[in-house]
Amino acid sequence: MKLDPNHLSALRGVLHHGSFEAAAHALGVTPSAISQRIKALEDRTGIALVLRGAPCTGTAAGLRIAKHAEDIGLLEAQLARELALENGTTPVRLRIAVNADSLASWFIDAMAGTDGVLFDLLVDDQDHSADWLKRGEVSAAVTASTRPVPGFDAYPLGTLDYAATASPDFMARWFPDGVTPEAAAKAPCMIFNAKDRLQQQWLERNVAPRLSPPAHYLPSTQAFIEAAAAGLGWGMNPLSIIGEELHSGRLVPLIPDTILPVPLTWQVARVMAPALAEVTRSVQTSARRHLTQDR
Repeated sequence: MKLDPNHLSALRGVLHHGSFEAAAHALGVTPSAISQRIKALEDRTGIALVLRGAPCTGTAAGLRIAKHAEDIGLLEAQLARELALENGTTPVRLRIAVNADSLASWFIDAMAGTDGVLFDLLVDDQDHSADWLKRGEVSAAVTASTRPVPGFDAYPLGTLDYAATASPDFMARWFPDGVTPEAAAKAPCMIFNAKDRLQQQWLERNVAPRLSPPAHYLPSTQAFIEAAAAGLGWGMNPLSIIGEELHSGRLVPLIPDTILPVPLTWQVARVMAPALAEVTRSVQTSARRHLTQDR
């Protein structure tokens, strides 16, 4: 099935900007033209692609077709580079799944090392980012799985090292006799979201299995650090971004020398690998600079 590039651009614009009006402004056409293009694309495919609302969202088919359009843009950009036609080309959009702690600690450097790409990031737990690959909704992802998703190439990046930390006052209140199973079952911890198992993994390794302490849900890397320093609870924080807090004593480890290493892998669609080679190199360079290697 051959799809009109203008229709695909309209779909991408609506799903990215959230409205027909904003898409029309970005593409330099009228909202009526955008509406006509979406209708023509839906007629061509025979299925609904956009859920009208505030904001507009895509159906499963709409998201898949929009992703296909983005892939075409990446492949065309690669061809332009190979033919030395870079001048005049517009930035391409790349959808990537990445975990929040990587985004806060090292992935921004990888993005900054890549030219001509507009990043569309989906933030999800590293144990679940591979699911976005399996559904075909992203072209690449930072995952905690070393096993490649079928149709994807996997590049080991190193480990993001976590430490269980809390404030000194929190330690004095909840762990006066050390981190015992009894105390750990009562001391509040912090969890990023329902998918986050880092705290549970650390407890199983270092304290006791099957503990279920009370928990705050804080879906923010920086909030984890600030909440721990404020004595709200204890949490797993990346060592690479809490050095100052540990040095100043705002945060202390629950148990010294109990690092939890999380191996990370960059997975990229095999068919898109040549077009994303520069992005992959930048991701690998940033990972070597910020993540622990050879563990």
